[in-house]
Amino acid sequence: MTRIRPLVAGVGLALTGSALAWLVHLVLPAVPWLTAAFVIGVVLACLPPLRPTLDGPLKPGLAYAARGLLRVGIVLLGLDLALADIAALGVWGVLAIVALVALAFAATYGIARALRLPGDEPILLAAGFSICGVSAVGAMAAARRRPASVTREMQETATPTALVTLFGTLAIVVLPAFSTVADALGWHMGERFFGAWVGASVHDVGQVVATAQTAGAVALAAAVVVKLTRVLMLAPMVAIASLHTRRVVRASGDSAGTLPPVVPLFIVGFVLLVLVRSFLPVPESVVEVVDVVRNALLAAALVGIGAGLRLERLVRSGGRAIAAGALAWLVILALGLGVAWVVTV
Repeated sequence: MTRIRPLVAGVGLALTGSALAWLVHLVLPAVPWLTAAFVIGVVLACLPPLRPTLDGPLKPGLAYAARGLLRVGIVLLGLDLALADIAALGVWGVLAIVALVALAFAATYGIARALRLPGDEPILLAAGFSICGVSAVGAMAAARRRPASVTREMQETATPTALVTLFGTLAIVVLPAFSTVADALGWHMGERFFGAWVGASVHDVGQVVATAQTAGAVALAAAVVVKLTRVLMLAPMVAIASLHTRRVVRASGDSAGTLPPVVPLFIVGFVLLVLVRSFLPVPESVVEVVDVVRNALLAAALVGIGAGLRLERLVRSGGRAIAAGALAWLVILALGLGVAWVVTV
């Protein structure tokens, strides 16, 4: 009980922010729930009178929301994915998506390193842009866990999260506009092609839904299948990152106690729920309820992450960070067009 008490206030604030973000989404459906949650967290962090409280009594609970609730949300994401949906893409479609994730990850990591983003930000940014946005940033942060404070981990995840949110939100406006212009110029994408492009190139699941639904139900269905296939890449990519971290730690002569697990427990839970959805009859009503709970937890985590973001730090390296995000976004948009062609040909 004594361990829980310091967390209550911060977690309560994160959950309150999540509920407020949901209300914003209800009033402004074009604003995704998770985007609104992150913005609320950032606004809280920008209010000087709140800084002492955010960095003091609320800090343990906000840190728990940013890490613990995020991981539970990632686990629940597995219930949205069935292996049969992936199989429907065909061998070449699946291979194209795997290649997309690998190439986008490598390109984003290279861009971020070339622009000298600090610490683990390059690999976290690469995970967020290539796989599944904020969820991938949190999962990769766990795989890269080394002897460090929770504060440093929150700081390193804040900038990649901000960039994933920024460019994922831009996609909601830019991609439908691009499709309209392409139609006017005589290149008619078609709903299925547009949906596959959105699923292959937009970061978070909520952003994918918000973008694809502008073109209709066919586009939305194609986008969700392609996107969730990208999400499935979360498990092997995190495992690879974790194995690399373990090798680095061992080579440095550090103690075995600092080694991250080969596959974090929440990733095991994610895979188990994928298998449950694939091989057991899960009622759609259950999936819908789990989706709401998942989004509420992820939104609370984003409030916690946003509340830990210090814009003055982002501004100091903001030019490099935004340039890295913009270049990586252009790369994945181009790669996504290739995937859409393979999936819909």
